[in-house]
Amino acid sequence: MEENNPSEQPNFLKPKKNRTPVFIIITFLLLVAVVFFYYQNQELEKERVKQQQEISTTYLKLDSVSNQLEIRIQKIEELGGEVDTLEALKAELEADKKQLLLDAEYQRDRITRLNNRVDGYKELLLLKDEEIEQLKVLNEQLSEENTTLKVEKNELNQTVQQLEQSTKALQDKVAYASKLAIDGMRIIAISDRGKERTDGEYRNRHIENLKIEFTVLENEIAPIEGKDILLRVIAPDGNVLFDVTRGSGSFTFENREMFYTAKQEILYDRSSQSVSFLYDKGSDYAIGQHKVEVYTDGYLMGKGSFMVK
Repeated sequence: MEENNPSEQPNFLKPKKNRTPVFIIITFLLLVAVVFFYYQNQELEKERVKQQQEISTTYLKLDSVSNQLEIRIQKIEELGGEVDTLEALKAELEADKKQLLLDAEYQRDRITRLNNRVDGYKELLLLKDEEIEQLKVLNEQLSEENTTLKVEKNELNQTVQQLEQSTKALQDKVAYASKLAIDGMRIIAISDRGKERTDGEYRNRHIENLKIEFTVLENEIAPIEGKDILLRVIAPDGNVLFDVTRGSGSFTFENREMFYTAKQEILYDRSSQSVSFLYDKGSDYAIGQHKVEVYTDGYLMGKGSFMVK
């Protein structure tokens, strides 16, 4: 039988180890870690908020510059200036705005450079303002010149109109003065025996042929040219003696068609010359007064009359 060693003690009688310091250390380390991560997250959040503010500020700056560019583009276009460069710059700026909102990596790399470019854009806007002022001055000068030219043109047009009116009036006077006239009309009745009567009152038996004589008067300003002399013999009932087989026809007088009894062509040389028509009616004349009219170039040269009893 084994003997008990008096030097050995039972396990429950042995003194327990003190673990409190280890627990405190672990707890302390955990607290330190928690605090560390807390502050680290706080710093990251501050950094994120700061970056977001910078993005918003930069975006607003770019947007403001874009709006100002659009205003300058419209003004320069209205004043007739070139805007191709500004439009390309505005398109690039809009692309930067879009990329700034979408790409985080782009945000970090470009935000500082974009802020620097905003200053350059502002300087460009100032230069374009100067260009706009210069264009305004140029347009005002052109407007004044155009106004002067319009006034001069109106004055010239008035002068031309006055000259045209004077020329037209002179032409009308010349045309009127160049008209031919006749004088000394004699209406002669010739019997079948060849006897001529000139008293202006005839019986049908006395009129085998009717001879009408007159003088075309001298006119120094009339053109030298061939003239058709038209003779109208008008019966008492107002109808013109008309027979195509005897040379009758029609012409225009005061925008209406009229008939003539006979026609004869002469060469007018500005001197007076005698003209004679010999007309054979081929039948009796109506009783009453007959009118005789002479025309050329659409105007009346003179007239006369005779009576048939």
